[in-house]
Amino acid sequence: MRSTLRGRCSLLLCVVGTITMGCNSTSVRAAEDGKSSMQMLVSTLSNVDDPSVLNALLRGMLKGLEGRRDVVAPGNWTPLVAKLDASGDGRTRELVSQLSQIFGDEAAIQRALAIVRDANASVEDRIRELTSLLSQQNREASDLLESLLDVPALQLSAVRGYAAIENTSAPSVLLKRYPHLSDELRRAVVETLSARKQYADALLASIQNETIRREDIPTHVARSLEALLGERFVDVFGELPKLGADREQQIAKWKTQITAAALAKADASRGRAVFQKTCGACHLLYGEGGNIGPDLTGSNRANLDYLLLNSVDPSYDVPAAYRMVTILTTDGRVVNGVVAEEDDTRVVLKTVENPRLAIAKSDVERRVVSTKSMMPDGQLDALKPAQVIDLVKYLKTTEQVELVK
Repeated sequence: MRSTLRGRCSLLLCVVGTITMGCNSTSVRAAEDGKSSMQMLVSTLSNVDDPSVLNALLRGMLKGLEGRRDVVAPGNWTPLVAKLDASGDGRTRELVSQLSQIFGDEAAIQRALAIVRDANASVEDRIRELTSLLSQQNREASDLLESLLDVPALQLSAVRGYAAIENTSAPSVLLKRYPHLSDELRRAVVETLSARKQYADALLASIQNETIRREDIPTHVARSLEALLGERFVDVFGELPKLGADREQQIAKWKTQITAAALAKADASRGRAVFQKTCGACHLLYGEGGNIGPDLTGSNRANLDYLLLNSVDPSYDVPAAYRMVTILTTDGRVVNGVVAEEDDTRVVLKTVENPRLAIAKSDVERRVVSTKSMMPDGQLDALKPAQVIDLVKYLKTTEQVELVK
C-alpha cells in the first residue's frame, strides 16, 4: 500500500512538473500538453485522500498556473471541488479556492470578496484572498482598496494593490493620505505611483508642488520615472547622476572619511538599522532581509574597497542573474526586477515590492534587459557621513549584532 502511494505521488509530481515547466516545447504544444496534464492530475487527485499529498499537489498546480487568468477549468474540476470542500481540511479548501478563481468560478470569487470585506476574518486570510483576486484583475477587489487603507494591518497590501490594476482614484486617494503615513507606507506609495503612467503624472505634480519631497524618491524609482515620463520628469526632478561617471573620485572621498579611527567610534547596531532601511529590501545578511540581490553573509565584507565599489557603482560588474529587467504589460503597468523563473507561459520577477511576481507572457507588451544592477547607485550620498560609517561598521561584522533601540 505504501509503495503504491509513493508510485502514485511520483506520477503526479511528474504531471505537476509538466504543467509548471511547459514541457520545453513550442507554446501551442506546451499549452496542449499542460491542458492534458492538468486533466490527468485532476482525475487522479479524486482518488487521493492524504491531505499532505493533496496540498502538495494543489500547491504545485497553483504554481504551474501562476500569473495566468481566465483558464478553462478541467472537465472534472467541479466534482473534485465538492469532494475537497467536504474534506474538512482548511488548507485544502484555501488552495482549491485560489485555483477556482483562476478558472473563473464566480462562486469562489464572491466567497473571496466576502472574506476580504469581513472585518472578523483573519488578516492572513484577507491578504491571501485580496492578493489572489488582484492577480486575476478583479475590479471589485480594486474598488475595496480605499476602505482597506483604514485597517492598519492591511494598509501595505492595499497600497501595493493599486499597482496591480489601474484604478483612476488611486493617485488622489494615496496622495491625500501620504502626509499621515509611516515612512514604510510612504515609500510604498511612491513605488506604487511609479508603476503606471497615469499614476506617475500625479506623482510628478506632487513633486513639483512639494507635496512629496525630492529626497523621498529612491534612486530606483527616479530612474523608472525618467524612463516613463522622459524630459518632463528631468525638468522637475533634475538630472540623475550618470552611472559610474565619477566612481574613483567617490570611492576616494569615502575612504578619507571611513578611517580606522572613525570605524572604532562607529556603532554596528546603528549600522544594522541603516542596513534595514537601505539594503535589507534586497539583500540577506545573517538570514534577514530580501532575496533579490546576492546574500551578503558570505561576501568579502571585510574589504573596504569591495564594499565601496559595490555601493558607489553597483552596476560596475553585474552578473547576468542580477541584471534589471523592465517589463511593460499590456494594461500599462511598469515592473522592474530580476528574473527568478521563466517558462513558455510566464516570467517570475523578484522586485523590491514583491519577492515573487508572476506575469503571463501574453500580458507582456515590452521587455528590456538592462546592464544595470537592481541596486540603485548613489545610495551612500543619500545618507549622512556618520550613517555611512555605522553601516560599514555593521557590514564588517562577523556575527549578528543587536538592533539599536
